[in-house]
Amino acid sequence: MGNKTKLSLKPFVKWAGGKRQLLSIIDENLPEELKRGSINRYVEPFVGGGAVFFHIIGNYQVEEVILNDINQQLINVYRIIRDDVNGLIEYLANIEDEYLSLNEEGRKEYFYNKRVFYNRNRIHSTEIAGIFIFLNRTCFNGLYRVNKKGEFNVPHGRYKNPTILDENNLLNVSVVLQNVKLKSVDFEEMEKYVNDKTFVYLDPPYRPLDATSNFTSYNKSDFNDEEQKRLKKFYDKLDKKGASLLLSNSDPKNTNENDDFFDELYSDYKIKRVYANRMINANGNNRGKVTELLISNY
Repeated sequence: MGNKTKLSLKPFVKWAGGKRQLLSIIDENLPEELKRGSINRYVEPFVGGGAVFFHIIGNYQVEEVILNDINQQLINVYRIIRDDVNGLIEYLANIEDEYLSLNEEGRKEYFYNKRVFYNRNRIHSTEIAGIFIFLNRTCFNGLYRVNKKGEFNVPHGRYKNPTILDENNLLNVSVVLQNVKLKSVDFEEMEKYVNDKTFVYLDPPYRPLDATSNFTSYNKSDFNDEEQKRLKKFYDKLDKKGASLLLSNSDPKNTNENDDFFDELYSDYKIKRVYANRMINANGNNRGKVTELLISNY
């Protein structure tokens, strides 16, 4: 399995912590076995927007791919793109025409009506997948955030001409998803798909760098330090199975040079600090170069 025709691929949603800007650095740190073709399975337990998956499927040959995310609505969108891309395109074309024809107040009302409908009808259907993409493309900062009830609660954004339907990309994504196994389970349940011919890329919700950057609500349960420690135990299990592992996370030393949380937790592995453009708190003036961690077992 691989992108033999070199389709142009990119994430179909905006996703907090997405990896598009880090792809060249991640590529440099991929295992040599993947580049040589001796790894035949790719597993991603926290797929999110899928930037790394699209990069790998576009550049390397793997026979089998298993993608997982605890966010069931997100995985529904992946499934609909795989199984009913034409129906999704038709729905998005209509919603784009309706939305773009409205004035600012009309767009705002349209957005909130769709958000209410989405939260009341969290079923796995083409329509709900289409609304998911619509909300993602038109909400504030393209965030996906839910409250404790699991309801999407991001406010309306103010984009003059948002791209709601990216038809070519959806068609290309549908092609590469055809033989992909899609799951929406706890990350530990992915262990059964991993063997010594597997590359696993782990991109969990990042550990917050400070109180104002505490954005981990991709689903209704928070990914706290205990979850990070549980993930480390999972990482150890996969390492013992002989899999090649690469994990991304925030670097606490950006805000506290004495915070050795990950350095201590992953002391048995290779920890590399790489630079990324990130907003490290709610103040837009504090956007800039920060280090992130890439942790590998090879």
